Amino acid sequence: MARPHSIDPRAFNDPRNHYPTDEEFYASDRPVQRELPEDRPRGGASDPIRHPWSWGMIAFVVFACLIVLMGIALFP
Repeated sequence: MARPHSIDPRAFNDPRNHYPTDEEFYASDRPVQRELPEDRPRGGASDPIRHPWSWGMIAFVVFACLIVLMGIALFP
């Protein structure tokens, strides 16, 4: 008995049994120019003056620390 998933040898010349290779299949829907320009460039020089935290965030952290310290001091 022949392998159950093989093509019948009588149908080798049938054009319906000829499939593209992987390279042909995956290249069929790709544009000619495959490289797209970078829309959001990565890397580069960062601004050394700008601090990663805003003044509002620094004030919030200081305020939270003061609340915790006052709670410890007033309610031992």
